[in-house]
Amino acid sequence: MSSNQLYPFERNRYYPGKMLTSVDFQAEQNYYINKERFLNGLMYGSGIICGMGVFSLDDLSILIESGAAIDGSGREVIIDASVVKKLSAIEGFDKLKGDVARLRVRFKERDIHSVYSINHKEDDKEYEYNRISEGYELFLTDVADETGEFSLETEFLTRELIFKSENFVGEIMMPAHVCKGKTVKIVLEIRKVSDADVRLSCRGILETPVFATADDEHEIEIGVEDLSLPAGKTFQKEYWVRVEETPAIESELILRSGTASAFEDENAINTTNHFAMRVLLSDVSPLRLVNREIGKTNLEMMNTGFLDDSIALADIKLVRTSSSYLIENIREEGLKRYVVTPAQSITRNEYLAYFMKDVELKKPSETRVSSRPGREIERKSEFSNISTGVLEIPLGKNAREGDIRYSGEIAHGLGQGNIYVDIGYSFVSDDPDLGANQKSTIYGNPDLFSRQTQRLADVETAVKVLNEKGSFVVAARLLRNVDYLVLTFRWVAIRFPSGDEIELTEDYYDKSISVDTPTVIMGTKESHFFGVRFNNMKATSITYELTAAGSGEISSDGIYTAPTKEGVYEIRIYCTDMPVICTYAYAIVRKKMIDDPMPDVPVGEAQRSSNDIQIP
Repeated sequence: MSSNQLYPFERNRYYPGKMLTSVDFQAEQNYYINKERFLNGLMYGSGIICGMGVFSLDDLSILIESGAAIDGSGREVIIDASVVKKLSAIEGFDKLKGDVARLRVRFKERDIHSVYSINHKEDDKEYEYNRISEGYELFLTDVADETGEFSLETEFLTRELIFKSENFVGEIMMPAHVCKGKTVKIVLEIRKVSDADVRLSCRGILETPVFATADDEHEIEIGVEDLSLPAGKTFQKEYWVRVEETPAIESELILRSGTASAFEDENAINTTNHFAMRVLLSDVSPLRLVNREIGKTNLEMMNTGFLDDSIALADIKLVRTSSSYLIENIREEGLKRYVVTPAQSITRNEYLAYFMKDVELKKPSETRVSSRPGREIERKSEFSNISTGVLEIPLGKNAREGDIRYSGEIAHGLGQGNIYVDIGYSFVSDDPDLGANQKSTIYGNPDLFSRQTQRLADVETAVKVLNEKGSFVVAARLLRNVDYLVLTFRWVAIRFPSGDEIELTEDYYDKSISVDTPTVIMGTKESHFFGVRFNNMKATSITYELTAAGSGEISSDGIYTAPTKEGVYEIRIYCTDMPVICTYAYAIVRKKMIDDPMPDVPVGEAQRSSNDIQIP
């Protein structure tokens, strides 16, 4: 193996009168080139960024699409335009011995732009190349000669041997550290180490003291029947268990003595009689555990790589004749390695949304709070950090250019903290393509669409978020005279999670709690119990807290007592051990008149007096 080390980094030190030679300029280039390649390898690794698909055009030719990749030395490999090649014209074809060829691409530089060398001496070249062009090179290798992908040995996994013969090696492996209260995977791995045509059967019983199966059992029967593998291939079988909550800091996975057996065809092979595989138990989350393990990889380990920094693109199966060849098929699946880049995160999340598990298809809203009379926050429990709604700003008669109007104070329903709010202008216009009215919402400057729709009101808007109150106010300034009485906007509020919440989001995905009655109208000094439902999680301890002083009282078991003052009061409810999983409830408190029962008032009407505040 070779080292891909690009550091230590050295750059020129300039001083008055310094004479610069070609060596100094090369050092200047190398400093920035090596810095960039070092960061590419450290931050992204190696693999394909985009493109580089391989397709068969006919029996003799292939198409390689344009694309970009990073090799093991951090160098960018760019195929700037799709290329068509006859397989026989690609380097390495004449050396192929087998029927399956692997197409690879690697970084290649070449000198270009020959110029006359003015200061050349008698023994020097009269012409020199003035530029270096960074490009690529395609070549073929025999799949049978591939040595396999190099992987760094870390302390993340622990292994124990079950059996070993001239043909097969069987091991049990799992993480050396596991997380209490979480699930973990135990893997039976079998490798074929010979070309012999034999089949394997094996079994054994693992005792798992602190690991419980789906049936709450503490033992697992492992094994395979009549397994056949090609030489060099690996078979894995997974067993999922739950790590129980325990004060212990370590445990063992035990192969029960005398239970292990293995047979090749009808012949018994030697097996391990017994082992006790030590596993450490941790209270941290799986995400923190994995981040810690990855962060332990040092630079010496990361700089160790293959002699060849090429990138595999496809395996091409050939049908050979006495004088020619035919392309039978091309396989890319499972061979290509892709680099995950931040620029692709939006598209990646959109595609992943098609595979994410739904909490429930029909589920009531977690919180529905009126933002203005007759308007509701449309906040779903599946999206606990997002809420949306509609607001209206009355203009009155004869609104003129330059006039500023304000909305009332609107509760966004996401609680206190760092909240982002955006608004879009909503309107109805004639759509000639549909032959009917079309409702639209424009985020940003509506004036940019005035040529398409003459009914738009030209306004500029601003949003003031009241972080400590869990609400916001919208201001709108007219840019021309209008005859509208009301401006209608669609608003969207997004809650930014704290650092701890970002780190733990993966652990709590699709778990949530919701309130049986998220919004209640009650009289002063009255009491109400806020019951909680658990979604996709077991019942756990709940904490209730008021988000503002003077909001009344809330007991530890969820009984809320209203204050003597009218208003809208917010209660935050969260899992005691998992504060990230939380929701909010709202109490709309009104004074009762003597002998006047509390009327059935819509939530929006109850909030009119507290929310419709004109800000000067």
